[in-house]
Amino acid sequence: MTTTLLRTADELHARARAGRRAVVMTMGALHDGHATLIRTARETVGPDGEVVVTVFVNPLQFGAGEDLDRYPRTLEADLKVAEQAGADVVFAPSVDEVYPGGEPQVRISAGPMGERLEGTTRPGHFDGMLTVVGKLLHLTRPDAALFGQKDAQQLALVRRMVRDLNFGVEIVGVPTAREEDGLALSSRNRYLSPQERRTALALSQALFAGSDRHAAQEALRARAREVPATHARAEALSAIGESRAAADAHAVAKAVPGSVAAVRAAARLVLDEAARLDPPLELDYLALVDPSDFTEIEDDFTGEAVLAVAARVGTTRLIDNIPLTFGAAS
Repeated sequence: MTTTLLRTADELHARARAGRRAVVMTMGALHDGHATLIRTARETVGPDGEVVVTVFVNPLQFGAGEDLDRYPRTLEADLKVAEQAGADVVFAPSVDEVYPGGEPQVRISAGPMGERLEGTTRPGHFDGMLTVVGKLLHLTRPDAALFGQKDAQQLALVRRMVRDLNFGVEIVGVPTAREEDGLALSSRNRYLSPQERRTALALSQALFAGSDRHAAQEALRARAREVPATHARAEALSAIGESRAAADAHAVAKAVPGSVAAVRAAARLVLDEAARLDPPLELDYLALVDPSDFTEIEDDFTGEAVLAVAARVGTTRLIDNIPLTFGAAS
């Protein structure tokens, strides 16, 4: 398969379409995580469909002091990655093509949901992201658009925009692609020195620690449901699990057994240790949130949740997250 490079929406619209079209939106510097998205897009539309990969470094997503000029531009290499993963088209428009006449005066607002977590650190970022996603959905006219779950807040906001503003497109979330050591794939990983990379592993290690703690709690709940439902019996099972799971973690042992606080504590313990490394990890946030609005969940929460972390190592800021489900059906 030969991937076609197109620069204008008119060129894209002129292509004959037989099956469904799926789009994967990127800012270039494609890596294996993007390739996973492209391969999933190919599976989504089938051999008769069309996969379009957009490459556009969106200036609206970069705030003051952020790395717009530093962001890597590697279009020739991107074409090779896209072609090998099964893309039919790489759509790489200019800034003038996407924003004719300059920056748009009318933009999409992310609302309160866009002011939390990433929005606190990067004011206006999600307004710029939603504006360009909305523009690219109109320019590419896909049946489906695929986004990685690593950018969980972005994915949640895109889903909300599509639903709230009646975009006629299916949004598909694709699980985070990771390197062998667990680090989430990101274009910014290339900025890390070997020492910084060792520190950066704490992000995924913290998430896995929280996930392991969560799994242990859910197993205890399941065991408790299998025995007579007495308060004493449930407390005894919880105490056993607490002892085993947190024997060497005082912070976890202090957390309320069976609560979301224990998950946060398990993850925080790893991050606190990484803050003492050389170079240190500088934590922006650790949050356990409801993906529908990215507010922190309470101890009695049931349903899908996201454990999310953001931190700086040296001059590089990284994010990661993992999905969790609280309160299995009885």
